[in-house]
Amino acid sequence: MDAIELQKIVDRGEDSRLQSKADVRNVDALASEMVAFSNSEGGRLLIGVTDRGNIRGVTRSEVGRINQLISNAASQHVRSPISPITENVSVGKGRVVIVVTVPKGIDKPYFDRKGIIWLKSGSDKRRVNSKEELRRLFQMSDQFHADELPTRAGLDALDKLRFRDFLKEVFKLDIPDSPEELSKLLQNMNLSTYEGRLNLAGVLLFAERPEWIKPQFIVKAVRYPGNSIHITDYLDCEDFTGPLRNVFDDSLAFVLRNLRKVQAGRGVNAPGVPEIPVLVFEELLVNALVHRDYLISAPVRLFIFDNRIEIVSPGHLPNNLTVEKIRHGNSNIRNPILVSYVAKGLLPYRGLGSGIKRALEAWSETDFFDDREGCLFTATVHRKEIISSEKSSEKSSEKIIRLLRAEPSLSAQEIAKRIEISPRAVEKQIARLKKEGRLRRMGPAKGGHWEVA
Repeated sequence: MDAIELQKIVDRGEDSRLQSKADVRNVDALASEMVAFSNSEGGRLLIGVTDRGNIRGVTRSEVGRINQLISNAASQHVRSPISPITENVSVGKGRVVIVVTVPKGIDKPYFDRKGIIWLKSGSDKRRVNSKEELRRLFQMSDQFHADELPTRAGLDALDKLRFRDFLKEVFKLDIPDSPEELSKLLQNMNLSTYEGRLNLAGVLLFAERPEWIKPQFIVKAVRYPGNSIHITDYLDCEDFTGPLRNVFDDSLAFVLRNLRKVQAGRGVNAPGVPEIPVLVFEELLVNALVHRDYLISAPVRLFIFDNRIEIVSPGHLPNNLTVEKIRHGNSNIRNPILVSYVAKGLLPYRGLGSGIKRALEAWSETDFFDDREGCLFTATVHRKEIISSEKSSEKSSEKIIRLLRAEPSLSAQEIAKRIEISPRAVEKQIARLKKEGRLRRMGPAKGGHWEVA
């Protein structure tokens, strides 16, 4: 690196991978910076540059002292030791900037001498203050996984019929009669602890009522009118609970019943096919249920709008995964026990790391957003606009519903003016809505009002 390249780096300003120090004299403060870089994505420390970006450098006589400080901080004031790389960049007048490169740690989490774990937070650093953050650090280093967390559920929470059928179909085994043998079998299958408690994978896969044990690990689905979230206005809403297979089946059924059907070149009497291939939602739902972050106590959310369908999973992409990498089939197993059982047929499974690629091949109008700040991952499946009399009819009926919910006494003439269709068309829509049970007339034709179901 030369002075010109250094200037370009400084001009970009501090961020989560670059920190500037005019000088360093406190070995503990230097160690905490190294810990924060190692527990995050790595980074560089520029010694001899002020936090305002002024390149002052340090004298050559100071280089020896600072290098000794760096060595002591990295080896004696950090656990586990860190191996930074230093480079001296001449900036004129006998002065240099020491560039300290701290690699991303492979033995996370790292502690300073006082036992504090530091993480980068933008251009600053912060302490790890919660068990969830600490668990996530262990998870990133492959020392710990959320699906092996013990729960409070004993063997009495097990759905023995479901577990019996799985054993018979996959392993050709009978379920043990004695509780001791059953407990030992569940331990060997990585579904329970040695204390006889189901772990999270055991609960999600084989508990009779997982939502009683982990109430947040469900799917919440809503079908909204239009293209934005409403506080009170929705067309369909349901929470899906139970073992993972039930949650998957019910969520997929919710999507399918809210998709339009198209003829796709078939005759008018032939049943229509879904506007978007079913395989797309199979892959995305499996991905959301199996690869979500179970250290976050929040549900998977499924939103259906007129122009798109969103599946929002708690947790951003793990480790160094990016949207571009998953589009090319790269993967990182966050919940290995769940993945192993899905591969045994508990959910539709066609190969690790290939689900996103298959979804894109079946429907290219699919986007992904990795929100690291909000700790969310969103898959958005865009719907193609279908212009037809049926669609027009649906839109008009929903406009009528919204109007009458707000103003129950409106007449057909007034509604027709508001939504710019003929009074006769309004009357047809109202007759259909009454037949479907969505509207009911209360009182006489004059002086009465509408009640929206």
